[in-house]
Amino acid sequence: MSTSEFATAYFATGCFWGAERRFWNLPGVTSTRVGYMGGITADPSYEEVCTGRPLHAEMVEVNFDPAVISYRRLLQEFWVMHDPTSLNQQGGDIGTQYRSSIYFTSPEQEREAIETRDAYQGALTRDGIGQIVTEIVDASGVTFWPAEEYHQRYLEKNPNGYDCHSSTGVAFPA
Repeated sequence: MSTSEFATAYFATGCFWGAERRFWNLPGVTSTRVGYMGGITADPSYEEVCTGRPLHAEMVEVNFDPAVISYRRLLQEFWVMHDPTSLNQQGGDIGTQYRSSIYFTSPEQEREAIETRDAYQGALTRDGIGQIVTEIVDASGVTFWPAEEYHQRYLEKNPNGYDCHSSTGVAFPA
């Protein structure tokens, strides 16, 4: 990959507003969008996703410059910004749309997602915290459905808006 090419990553950490802000603040992230992936319906609305019936997760699409920030660095941020041991829930947000997910776009992304998961699990285990339940899924053939415009960069428009992000409090191992 040449330095002029950008890459894309997809992460779900519960409510997408706070996750999007965490990612857009990282140097090397060129753009972010929030949306939905992994469900059974086309072009879902936020209201539909909140019912849980379409089975979509609230996702953040992260476009980044690998010459500035690595996918591994994005993964390190992903693991610590939420509680990956909590199944279909982050704090008070409960439902399948709040699950922890990584949708990889290449074999290298899959390998790094698994490697960082295992490294973080080691740190969690040392601190007496349970098993990671994050799904690691191939993004091939899975559509990213952008969320409604009012959700895009929501916390930039509403700086004091809702930002539910539980965390294990465990740092990613050096």
